[in-house]
Amino acid sequence: MPAASERAAPALPHTWRPVGVRFAVIGFGLMLLVVCAAAWFGFDDETRAKFNILQRLTLLVMGAGSAVIGWALGRARVTAEQAALVVVNGFRTRRLEWEQVLGVHLPAGAPWATLDLADGTTIPAMAFQGSDGKVARDGVRQLRALIDRGGSGNR
Repeated sequence: MPAASERAAPALPHTWRPVGVRFAVIGFGLMLLVVCAAAWFGFDDETRAKFNILQRLTLLVMGAGSAVIGWALGRARVTAEQAALVVVNGFRTRRLEWEQVLGVHLPAGAPWATLDLADGTTIPAMAFQGSDGKVARDGVRQLRALIDRGGSGNR
């Protein structure tokens, strides 16, 4: 039986996602949308008429940009499959063979975990956010157990 500090490797496929970031993106995004809509519809017709088309387009582009950034942050995930580890950070997806991944680390105070690769480089694993606390640490332990077993949750 593993020690209390160790976690058994999860059954594959398994996906980890950040908790706090997704709540923040959805919650603050909806609040911002409601406040902006209330402000716009709270203006009288004369005040709304003072906004020219360029100013209206600027507001729409800024809103769309905020939505795209929120979408990129919210889609972060790490998926462990039998053959590979799929890491999605923002707009980039990387598929890593298990032999390429040497370890995963989430030091105290770090914003997210990092994966050590066989070629000597590291990549962020934003699915494990330091702000998620125990959930992120448990996820890192589970992923570390999979890395130690070469990716198979059944070995």
